[in-house]
Amino acid sequence: MANRSYLYSADSLPNEAGIPERVRCVSEHNWDIPLAHKIMVGRGTTIVPSMIWNPPIGVAADYAGGAALLLDLLHAVGKGLEHDAEFAACVARTTAHLEKQHAEYFVLETGEIVSMSGDDPVESVRRLVSEDIPAAVAKAEAAIAAEDDEWLASVRADWQDHFASFYSEALYFSFPG
Repeated sequence: MANRSYLYSADSLPNEAGIPERVRCVSEHNWDIPLAHKIMVGRGTTIVPSMIWNPPIGVAADYAGGAALLLDLLHAVGKGLEHDAEFAACVARTTAHLEKQHAEYFVLETGEIVSMSGDDPVESVRRLVSEDIPAAVAKAEAAIAAEDDEWLASVRADWQDHFASFYSEALYFSFPG
């Protein structure tokens, strides 16, 4: 079984009292937190209690802002992949799924990924929120503004690793309701 990062949407944030009333499945990705997940939780990012595990290792963010940033980045990446039907299909599936699962917030569950390193999971998530996600957002914003063509070319070359996650209404961890 692969360790995964899980991305959900919800209209409220998880808290000590429990999980949001309606949690929608967005995406899961094997063995890593992909660039797409980092970008989607890149606006209004905060650490929240996990909906799956005990430590506070969930990451929440503004859905509309994160989705818009991802779509802008996909547009920039696509400028070099105009004839790649697989990329176009990936963008179409992602866009449709994000529209369908729209909510107020993204909630990223990191537990399986941060536990792989053997480091303290809480500290790993703090580093993810304070360093990794802001760095990914800054690179994406620069690429969208045509100010970092080298990074954009590297993302374009490995677009499957960054964007071809499993998008579905049912993930390995799904929530009733």
